[in-house]
Amino acid sequence: MRVTVERAALLRSLGHVHRVVERRNTIPILSNVLLRSDGSSLQLRATDLDIEVTESVPADVADPGATTVPAHVIYDIVRKLPDGAQVSLETGGESGQMTIRSGRSRFALGALPEGDFPDLAAGEMPHGFEVAAADLKRLIDKTQFAISTEETRYYLNGIYLHTLETESGPVMRAVATDGHRLARVEIPAPQGSVGMPGVIVPRKAVAEIQKLLDDGGETVAVDLSPAKIRLRFAGGLTLISKLIDGTFPDYQRVIPANNDKLLTVERDAFAKAVDRVSTISSERGRAVKLGLTEGRLALSVNNPDSGSATEELDVDYEAAGLDIGFNARYLLDITAQLEGDTALFKLADPGSPTLIQDREGAPALYVLMPMRV
Repeated sequence: MRVTVERAALLRSLGHVHRVVERRNTIPILSNVLLRSDGSSLQLRATDLDIEVTESVPADVADPGATTVPAHVIYDIVRKLPDGAQVSLETGGESGQMTIRSGRSRFALGALPEGDFPDLAAGEMPHGFEVAAADLKRLIDKTQFAISTEETRYYLNGIYLHTLETESGPVMRAVATDGHRLARVEIPAPQGSVGMPGVIVPRKAVAEIQKLLDDGGETVAVDLSPAKIRLRFAGGLTLISKLIDGTFPDYQRVIPANNDKLLTVERDAFAKAVDRVSTISSERGRAVKLGLTEGRLALSVNNPDSGSATEELDVDYEAAGLDIGFNARYLLDITAQLEGDTALFKLADPGSPTLIQDREGAPALYVLMPMRV
């Protein structure tokens, strides 16, 4: 193989693919990126056997060929080369190495044969549709924080993506929960997505998709089977991921429908007040108490080790008085996702889940379990 490629294009592509490669691997080939040159392009591919990312960059191909080299090493080399450089990649002879040249720099990397590189080939994917990148990013950004990290409940270790009919028409929903809080966001169902299987996209794939969406492109082509998802981004970038093989719980059952105590509070002022009083809460509990009376909210924290804190806010609240406790970190996570100037809390009693939205009927809703304080 003998190929020359522009540093900026190679670095951008390596940046996309090398992230899926785990730093520690018991299988040496999984530490490598596959480089394959033919025609007028260089294809890069990396995988951890659960996720595979592939991208092609324009290249001047003198001799087509393929090899695999350590992903993080080649990324670091290219990253440290000067802007505007041309990078020459070459394999040949019996040495089993790849030579990288750029200007006066020369590197020789140990290579492994491409025939050993695993292929996460997708197989049949019967459901396909296109979705606006901004819509997909919204679904992920506003639910990702609620993904569970508890490995025993593996079916909660991702975002549940599905379509359903509502009074206002078909929607696509993303749902994530860790048992303490739940995030549910919906967009109008993209054309062709109705009838897709409900799938659980794993946490690591979600994080990679989020980063790839940040790099631009207006639409994303999505293909699905019950076992895998494939996303094709602008510029010839493809991500394939296995899906979580499990059943997502019936989340509708935990969304309260009859919470009749309505609290409307200025979102920014509330978040700052929670942040201030939680400064002295214990790291383990992080409990903050909300004391509600007509027109007033008192936030308080009591920590036997470091003291107490209180702060009052003027709010819109006309129901009976209520004292309820929440994890301060969870409150801040949810208020950070809200988009309006206000936050609407629908409460029932100190032991029941609370519903949080921007406003009545907003496309994003959050459920938070209370804490005993």
